[in-house]
Amino acid sequence: MAKLISRTYGEALFELAIEEKREDLFLEEAVSLQQIFAENPDLMKVLKHPKIEREEKIRTMKAIFDGRISEEMMGFLVLMIEKDRIGKIEDTLSYFIGKMKEYKGIGIAYVQTAVPLTEEQKKQVEARLLETTDYKKMEMHFEVQEALIGGMVIQIGDRVVDSSIRSKIEDLERNLMKIKLA
Repeated sequence: MAKLISRTYGEALFELAIEEKREDLFLEEAVSLQQIFAENPDLMKVLKHPKIEREEKIRTMKAIFDGRISEEMMGFLVLMIEKDRIGKIEDTLSYFIGKMKEYKGIGIAYVQTAVPLTEEQKKQVEARLLETTDYKKMEMHFEVQEALIGGMVIQIGDRVVDSSIRSKIEDLERNLMKIKLA
């Protein structure tokens, strides 16, 4: 149910952005709002508080964001408050951002390596991903995981390519356990 709510409102926001031909603006605003909510957990506590009236929550949102975001994005925030969906704002923004990036051909890659990569190596990984996918641009996230021993793990969406030494050792161990000794 929760994912359905985020998807429904996220789809509506996406369709509005396309209809208005304001994809870049809405994407930028959604990313900024997501960051603001993440950095200001007290704001979300106030907006979720059951004893604060809806009208007061709307006034608070307007006081903070009026003139700083588009009327459409403000309308989205007000609608979420009016429909008691305030707890789903962050999930809805995440859904919208993902959908918009997919629409714009931007892939999001999470790369784990055993040792830090140089800038040149990072560029090579990004270039290779652009060659092997349909994305026009990649948003790269690099992380060091020493437990991998060597190699790398790349995740794009629900696809994972694991070429780490750790996984090769685990595969070898599983195969050796299957061998019956006579």
